[in-house]
Amino acid sequence: MTRLARVTAILAAPLTAAGVLAGCGSNDAAAAGTLTVYSAQHESLIRTMLEDFTEETGIALEFRDANDAELANQIVQEGEASPADVFLTENSPAIDVLDDEGLLAPLDQATLDQVGEQYRPSSGNWTGFAARSTVLVHNPAQLPEAELPASILDLADPEWEGRIGIAAGGADFQAIVSAVLALRGEEATRAWLEGLERNAAVYQSNTAVMVAADEGEIDAGIMYHYYWYRDQAEKALKGDDARLHYFGNQDPGAFLSVSGAGVLASSDQPEEAQRLVAYLTSPAAQQRLAESSALEYAVGTGVASADVLPPLADLQAPPVDPGALDQRRVTELMQEVGLL
Repeated sequence: MTRLARVTAILAAPLTAAGVLAGCGSNDAAAAGTLTVYSAQHESLIRTMLEDFTEETGIALEFRDANDAELANQIVQEGEASPADVFLTENSPAIDVLDDEGLLAPLDQATLDQVGEQYRPSSGNWTGFAARSTVLVHNPAQLPEAELPASILDLADPEWEGRIGIAAGGADFQAIVSAVLALRGEEATRAWLEGLERNAAVYQSNTAVMVAADEGEIDAGIMYHYYWYRDQAEKALKGDDARLHYFGNQDPGAFLSVSGAGVLASSDQPEEAQRLVAYLTSPAAQQRLAESSALEYAVGTGVASADVLPPLADLQAPPVDPGALDQRRVTELMQEVGLL
C-alpha cells in the first residue's frame, strides 16, 4: 500500500482539500516572508490568536482552511512539495498521522516549554495550543442528576437504548473514541462502540446533539463543552434547558482533546514557521484565546482560561499522550460495528 493510500484509509476522508483551497493563490506562497498555514481550527479563533503576529514579526500569513482529515490528506498527497509551512488542527489525531509519517520537524524546546506536558506529545514534534473537554449534555427534566451515568462507558448498557445521541462521523467524537481505545484497549472499545451502535441516534454535528437533548429527542448526548458555553453566551438560543455533566475521576468521558500545531519538515521557511508556533503558544496569544468568544481552554503555562469555564485542574481528565491516539484503528473499529 502506498503512503497516500495508507493515510487516506487512516483518516477515512476524501481528498477534497484541493477544491476547498481553490482560489487561495498558492503561487503567491513563494513570496518572501509569507507562511502558508493549513488550518482546521475555527477561523475566528485562529485569526484572533494571531491578530498581531504579522505586525510584530513582519511575516505575512496565507491561510488554507478545511477540516482535519482533508488537510492532513492534502499534505500527504503533496509530500515534500507541499506549500504548507504550518499545520493547525482542531483535534490531534490528524496531526499524529503526519508525525507518524515523518512529515513534521521537531519544535524548539522553548516553544514546548510554553505548554504543559499533558497538552503535547512525547515526540516533541508538535504541540497543543487549545483544548476542549468531553461532556455529557442532558435535559434534567428527562435525566435528573441522580440518574446520570458514572462513566461514559455505561452508555453501552442496554438501559440506554434509544436515549443517547452522538455525532459519529465527526472528528470530535472520533477523537473521544481514540481516547477510550488508548485508555481501555481494543476489546473494551469495541464492546462500547457495539453498545453505542445499538443505543445511539446519530446526528450530523455536536450542535445537533445538544439541540436534540434540549428538546427531549434524547436524554443525553456526547460532545465537547464549548458548544454549550457558546450557546449560553448567546442567550441560550439552542440549549436553554440542556445542562452539562462532567464525568471526572479520570474516566475516558473526561478526555481533554487538544488542537495541535506543527511545522512541516518540508517548509522552506523553517525559522519563520517555528516563530509562528511559538507565538501561538505564547502568553499573549493564549490570553487572547482565554478572552475570546471561542470558550475553548487555554493551555499555555500560567494562562487561565475564561472565568465561566470550570478550571482545567478541576476536570480530572485521564492521562493520555495526545501523540498516541490511533485514528487508523478507531476508523476501522467504527466501520466494523456499523457506526461509519
